[in-house]
Amino acid sequence: MILSRKNRIMIFLVAVVLVFAARLFYIQVLNDSFKSDANNNSTVHMAVYPTRGLIYDRHGNILVENKTCWNLMVTPAEVEPFDTARLADILGVERSFIEEKMAWYRKYRTRIGYRSVEFIHQMESADYLRFAEVAYQFPGFHGEAHSVRKYPVNAGGNLLGYVSEVDAPYIKKHPEYKSGDYVGRAGIEASMEHVLKGEKGNRIYYRNSRNKIVGSYLDGRMDTDAVPGKDVTTTIDRDLQVYGQQLMAGKIGSIVAIEPSTGEILALVSAPCLDVEKLDNMGKYYKEIASDPLKPMFNRAVQASYPPGSVFKLVGGLIGLQEGTLKPWYEYPCHQGYWYAPGKKVGCHAHRSPLDFEEAIMMSCNSYFCYVFKDIIENPAYPNVQAAFDRWREYVLSFGFGQKLGTDFPYELGGNIPTSDRYDRIYGKRGWKAHTIISLSIGQGEIGCTPMHLANLAAIMANRGYYYTPHIIKGTREIPIDERFTRRNYTLVDTSAFNVAVHGMWRAVNSGWGEGGTATIASVPGLDICGKTGTAQNPHGADNSVFICFAPKDNPRIAVAAYVEHGTWGATWAAPIASLMIEKYLAGEISENRKWLEKKMFEGDLISGLQYNQ
Repeated sequence: MILSRKNRIMIFLVAVVLVFAARLFYIQVLNDSFKSDANNNSTVHMAVYPTRGLIYDRHGNILVENKTCWNLMVTPAEVEPFDTARLADILGVERSFIEEKMAWYRKYRTRIGYRSVEFIHQMESADYLRFAEVAYQFPGFHGEAHSVRKYPVNAGGNLLGYVSEVDAPYIKKHPEYKSGDYVGRAGIEASMEHVLKGEKGNRIYYRNSRNKIVGSYLDGRMDTDAVPGKDVTTTIDRDLQVYGQQLMAGKIGSIVAIEPSTGEILALVSAPCLDVEKLDNMGKYYKEIASDPLKPMFNRAVQASYPPGSVFKLVGGLIGLQEGTLKPWYEYPCHQGYWYAPGKKVGCHAHRSPLDFEEAIMMSCNSYFCYVFKDIIENPAYPNVQAAFDRWREYVLSFGFGQKLGTDFPYELGGNIPTSDRYDRIYGKRGWKAHTIISLSIGQGEIGCTPMHLANLAAIMANRGYYYTPHIIKGTREIPIDERFTRRNYTLVDTSAFNVAVHGMWRAVNSGWGEGGTATIASVPGLDICGKTGTAQNPHGADNSVFICFAPKDNPRIAVAAYVEHGTWGATWAAPIASLMIEKYLAGEISENRKWLEKKMFEGDLISGLQYNQ
């Protein structure tokens, strides 16, 4: 049967209609995704912000928790005429504030469109509830709940860091964040951001033809819940941290305390300390803090490069013992200094002479360690001074100096240990020898390190030759720590060499009256504190006061480094502060016969009148 041309056209048209009808039925009835796409222009998405994970100390005490605050939002296109004076009274703001805001929104209404924008930032819950009771009288205004940080105790502003809203440059580098999101900006908040932040949820609502929200989209089937951030447990001892901050009040510098047997950081104090009360509103206080010449945001514990001073003599002496250029019984003279060229000497305080190795540590003799350094660098076992120096440098690096220790704390500084190439460039390959760089022997010259490096040295002495990489996050089942924090890092000096040096440190603190120990101020009966004082030259004023120590002598539980700028002698400020930290940690309280020393440290003010422009 042959169809006419007219019938063929009719059949084709019917087929086309049937195809379109079937497709339309599929789109409208069978497939929700097309319906969803069609409705995109009539829906509004609202983020559901997760609660940020809490931060605990090693004993389960809360260092950082959350509180709920509200951002009052406004959708200008939905605002109807309202009583400005009444709203101002409810919100506790000036009427002019509302009028200026609304005038700005009207001016840029086209640009804003139907977006909701922030009207008031971080209202307390009590303030927001006053508005919520009458919110129906102010169409276009609504609240968004946010979780902000709360600090039960003033402990560790610098180590905790802070949280703030992301800005355009941050979003450009981290596109996973959107405007209105918050991110950890420093300290633990930054280093553990990936764990603490959680995951945002989403709520989708219908808008009607007048762009007003009328209900949940698809009965909430497309909504997602926020996933709270995980809690983080730190290695910090809250009470010790607070005590360290009290001791460093009125001073510039740092205290770092480490548990030698694990590398866990017990306290990390940078002074002047960053007040935690300002952390939850850095937008308000940032300019004030950033313009402070004392730089409270600068974490001196891990970012300041200082000369170590005389505490570095321990490293030099141990290298000499390992190299065989020094024996514990070797004695060297000191006539209030070491003459290294006509008319030039490294000065030293008055003490008996000559001294052996233990006594040189106990009395911190500069001259002794100049002899030790000279013998190492001009050791005839090496073909030239460069080779001997390179070997010396290898030893020093094995103690963790001159490099980042690899802690889990952000923005750690590596410090500096000079190279032979550097001296070749300055003096020529045959233009230098031990006397040219003799200041290195007493921790001066081109050496730079952080208080964290010095605390690590104290831990090495406590462990007799090895250290665990210092860390501030305590491993848990949910958040295990990297295996590098559980690995021993040995120095290139044999462990047997450390005992004589440790005994010298013990004598420095515990020697009898008149024996010449430089750190007897740090002695606490029964605690067996071992320590080494240091006085480091400071181009910005009085010398810096330095002290490292650990206790007890056997089976040590804590190692401490204290560094006080403009503190003069090591025994003046750093040694008392470090010993008080140890006594507080091991004994729980300060003995009555040392209360006077505690009071002096609490009240000591080295900042007033200081012109500080570092």
